[in-house]
Amino acid sequence: MTTHTAGTTSGPNAEDRSARVAVTLFPLLILAGAGIAFLRPGTFTPLGDAINPLLGVIMFGMGLTLTLPDFRLVVTRPVPVLLGVVAQYSIMPLLGLGVSWVLQLPPELAAGVILVGCAPGGTASNVVTYLAKGDTALSVTMTSVSTLLAPLLTPVLTLWLAGQYMPVDGVGMAKSILQIVLVPVALGLVVRALLPRVVTRALPVLPWISVIAITLVVVAVVSRSADKIVEAGLLVLAAVVLHNCLGYAIGYGFAAVTKQPERVRRTVAVEVGMQNSGLAAGLAATYFGPLAALPGAVFSVWHNVSGAILAAVLRRRPLAPEPARATEAVAS
Repeated sequence: MTTHTAGTTSGPNAEDRSARVAVTLFPLLILAGAGIAFLRPGTFTPLGDAINPLLGVIMFGMGLTLTLPDFRLVVTRPVPVLLGVVAQYSIMPLLGLGVSWVLQLPPELAAGVILVGCAPGGTASNVVTYLAKGDTALSVTMTSVSTLLAPLLTPVLTLWLAGQYMPVDGVGMAKSILQIVLVPVALGLVVRALLPRVVTRALPVLPWISVIAITLVVVAVVSRSADKIVEAGLLVLAAVVLHNCLGYAIGYGFAAVTKQPERVRRTVAVEVGMQNSGLAAGLAATYFGPLAALPGAVFSVWHNVSGAILAAVLRRRPLAPEPARATEAVAS
C-alpha cells in the first residue's frame, strides 16, 4: 500500500485515493475474515499452506510500487533515513521483549510478540504518514530500506531476543524471508522498470490486492488457532496495543531527541509503530506455532485502527516551520 505522490502539491492521485480507502476498510475486512475463520475454522484450515505464497504476493505488489528514485533519499538525506531504520530495528524489538516480560506472556506468545517487533516496517505506514502530514517520501524510503534489511536483521534479532523463550531456526527464517520478501520485491522492481505503463495503470488496484492477501493470511492464522483465541485473546490484545502505542510514542521521542523537524518526527513515529505484521504472523506460524502467530494477526488489525486515529490527531496539530535546508530537501 505504498504511495508516492501523495505528498505533492497537486493532491492525491488515483493510487493514493485507492490506498486511503483500502487502509480505511482494511480493519473491517480483517475483522470480518477473522470472525468467520473463528466460527468456521475447519473451512479455512487448508489456507495454512498458502500463507507464504500470499506474503510473496504482497511483497511483489510492494515492489511494483517502488522505483529507483525512492531510494534517492539514502544519498541525499542519509541522516533521517539512518535514524529511522535504527529506530525501527531497535525500539520495536526491545519493546516486544519488554512487553512480554511485563505481561509475563507464555513462551509461544512472547516469541510471537518479539517477532512482530523484529519485522520491517509495514507498507500501510506510507499512507498513514501522508494523512498525518509527515514526510511521505522519507516514509517510503524507510519502509523500503527496512524491508531490504529484513533477511539479515529480522532473524538475527529474533534469535537473540526470542531465543530465550523458544528455539529459533535463524538460518531457515533468513531463507524464508529471502524467498517471500526480497525476491518478490526485486521482481516487482524489475517488472516496474520493464513495463512502466502497464504497472502505472494497475497501481490503483494494488492496495486492494494487498488487503485481500493480508486478510487471507489472518484468516489462515485464526483458523489454525481458533481454540486458543478464547484463552489468550485479551492477553494478546493487551500486548499488541502496548507494543504499538509505545512504538509510536518512543519513535516520536527518539526523532525529537535527535533534533529532527516535526515532519520527520511524525514519520519516524508511524514507521516505528506500524510493522509488517502479516510477515510476522506467517513466520511465526512456520517457525513457532499457531499461538505465536496470533500477535501478528491481531497487530494487522490494530495498527491500522491506531494509525488512522494517530493520523487524525496529528493532522489537527500545526506543523512548526522547518529550517530552509530541510524544507528544500523535502521539496526535491
